[in-house]
Amino acid sequence: MSVQARVSVDLDRPVGQVDPRIFGGFIEHLGRCIYGGVYEEGSPLSDERGFRLDVLEAARDLKIPVLRWPGGNFVSGYNWQDGIGPKDSRPKRLENAWHSTESNRFGTDEFIEYCRALGAEPVICVNMGTGTMDDARAWVEYCNGTGDTYWANLRRQNGHDEPYNVKYWGLGNEVWGKWQIGHLSAEDYVKKAIEFGKVMKWTDPTIELISCGRDGWSDWDVTVISGLIEQVTYHSIHIYTGNEVFLRNVFEPHIAEFAIQTCQKLIERVRFERKIDHEVKIAYDEWNVWFRERAGSNALEERYTLSDALAVATYLNVFVRNSSALGMANLAQMVNVIAPIFTNPEGLFLQTIYHPLRIMAEATLPVALGTNYVGPVQELEEAGRLPFSHVDVARLGPFDIIDVAASRDEKRSALTISIVNRSEDADVDLDVAVFGGKIAGEIILNELHAADVGMINSFDAPDAVSPVTRTISATDGGVRITLPAHSHTVLQAQLAAG
Repeated sequence: MSVQARVSVDLDRPVGQVDPRIFGGFIEHLGRCIYGGVYEEGSPLSDERGFRLDVLEAARDLKIPVLRWPGGNFVSGYNWQDGIGPKDSRPKRLENAWHSTESNRFGTDEFIEYCRALGAEPVICVNMGTGTMDDARAWVEYCNGTGDTYWANLRRQNGHDEPYNVKYWGLGNEVWGKWQIGHLSAEDYVKKAIEFGKVMKWTDPTIELISCGRDGWSDWDVTVISGLIEQVTYHSIHIYTGNEVFLRNVFEPHIAEFAIQTCQKLIERVRFERKIDHEVKIAYDEWNVWFRERAGSNALEERYTLSDALAVATYLNVFVRNSSALGMANLAQMVNVIAPIFTNPEGLFLQTIYHPLRIMAEATLPVALGTNYVGPVQELEEAGRLPFSHVDVARLGPFDIIDVAASRDEKRSALTISIVNRSEDADVDLDVAVFGGKIAGEIILNELHAADVGMINSFDAPDAVSPVTRTISATDGGVRITLPAHSHTVLQAQLAAG
């Protein structure tokens, strides 16, 4: 069965500047994300630093521009000073967030070195649970200090003469949640974060601070944005989605779109009322498809399906479309724990969600473009509250069956179009028209598709769900293509001069 649809892309209607940091990552001391994932001392797959080289190579292909650490819930009980100095002298600690033991063999210096190896800028979230403002101030000095001062000299003593110049610092993690060590009301959080941020920026005025937001539309966000807007450059939101019902799973990322757009309006309202000159962007610094029941334990080792990959592709389209508001996004997490890369002691395989992440990071261009869609839509019946969803996505419908994001380069010489066919059973014969220019020559097409939406990759079948690359020709300066049911297609084209 096939249906007809049409998409138009307007080269003269930019809707935002795409920040590469929307393809950021996140690692936390949770399950096998750090130990046994990023870092595995003594493994034949690791280098002398303990970094798993196979993981590092796979992560590099994701072109991760920023990497957030150390949490997550973990950070609210973490003493960063336990993780510096000679590794054999570092204390093992009871870790209360995830009920484990922390060896502290991977700490600040290892994280910075890993970021350098990955080619990513570090994003450090400070402990606003058990931590003090002096701990946070000292952490900034240890990383960025250039003077003849205690913490800067300790960094040098530990073998790192040059400052790390960590630019991005998060003011706590999910402080709004009752599960968080050091949970606070929004008003109390603002009071505390003002003092933390003040001494951190006095220590290094060049750093950029990230306020701890919730879902982007809550009373918490209203209070925090109003209270911290003078200090911060970013306001964070955290929303995960995930549903075993295919249509709900692939449409739930529109909750993120609602959140981003609502949060942007909250920020702009306060900026307007208070005459705030500096720009404040959203840092969506935890997002993913997440099913706790699949993982079965605190290890949270999800196994992702093609359905989940299409949801991730929709998230990425959402991020591109809303690039005027979004300055950073961090997939949670990078390895083993709700992650695109999955390891064992002998090697790794790439989960289904890895593929849209890699292809979109490679193909997305700097200028996001307006698009228009004419074709089938889908209604969903309301189902009430769902796990990780603060609103039933059905209330945001009806939904376009085809989800589209487009971007071009500054010179108007190249165009990328990302298309998700979210029909479970219908192919779509799609016409793509380009206004303001024409596609010239061959088009590179990357297509992610499999026979069934429930298919997964594994060590036994690592390529069960894997993209296919081919070339197609333009038609009348546009594209005519049949999109398979439940597929993600990325088109990369050159534009005719003039």
